[in-house]
Amino acid sequence: MRPKLYIDGQAGTTALRVRDWLAGRDDLELVVLPEELRKEPTARQRAVREANIVLFCLPDDAAREAAAWLADSPVRILDASTAHRVTDDWVYGLPELMVGQRERIARAKRVTNPGCYASAVILLLRPLVEAGLIASDTVFSIHALSGYSGGGRSMIERWEDPTRRLLELQHEAPYSISKLHKHIPEIMCYGGLSTEPQFLPAVGPFRCGMRVQVTLPSKALSKSGTGKAMWETLASRYESEPFVQVEPLTDPSEADEFTFDPQAHNDTNRISLRVLPHASGHVRAHGTARQPRQRCGRRGNSVSEFDAWCP
Repeated sequence: MRPKLYIDGQAGTTALRVRDWLAGRDDLELVVLPEELRKEPTARQRAVREANIVLFCLPDDAAREAAAWLADSPVRILDASTAHRVTDDWVYGLPELMVGQRERIARAKRVTNPGCYASAVILLLRPLVEAGLIASDTVFSIHALSGYSGGGRSMIERWEDPTRRLLELQHEAPYSISKLHKHIPEIMCYGGLSTEPQFLPAVGPFRCGMRVQVTLPSKALSKSGTGKAMWETLASRYESEPFVQVEPLTDPSEADEFTFDPQAHNDTNRISLRVLPHASGHVRAHGTARQPRQRCGRRGNSVSEFDAWCP
């Protein structure tokens, strides 16, 4: 019999994109509740318990509630929310996190899908921390730019509302200025950091795409923490990873207006990493990344492992 997959939160932007990915597959049975029952607790509980695999595309509190329904169940869960990203007994769904992580995801009963910004920052920083090129308590800043669809339906509707004229902006718009961004805990946990970074996220007038820039001040770097050493560490770490590309170490002056295009990897599952040394001794680590949460024609990190993870 085919494994049954139920998407809890089936009408959200993430769920709709996953359903697009699964269209045409005949090795899974997708369970879909009638529209009038998709938010009804009894119907949802029955659906999650009768499935083999459940994908949570829910707000955090609802994801925690649904996970509690399956506390003693063999049903496998993939949670796209933030709720369980730093929770014990859940496997962080970033295959490139460390050696063996892809196999942990494939075996796990509980997988939490990583955040889009967090994926890029962790892939950039964790190998550098592990190699001793930067200290875990380094104080640094992260500037991140993404398309507006990463914020889900409410942000999409806000940006595409013609009366607001947001798509006419000629600049990016900072957001979450006064809040602890929800990706910070996972960035610190899986990036190997003990000090909270300064995180400056922004949204641009485009639907999909992502660019992350991490500035590492010269005084915070170890004596061996040169740009070349950082590049060599990243290139060695991701040499055999099919979706992570470490760009050649080049003179930053050769970059132009198109070098750091946040939309460069739309419709792919790729992320490209760069190391940009500066004459002052500072180093900027840069990622142009997939943006998993929205309907952009890309597959998110854990979902890219879906075939291996299915029973």
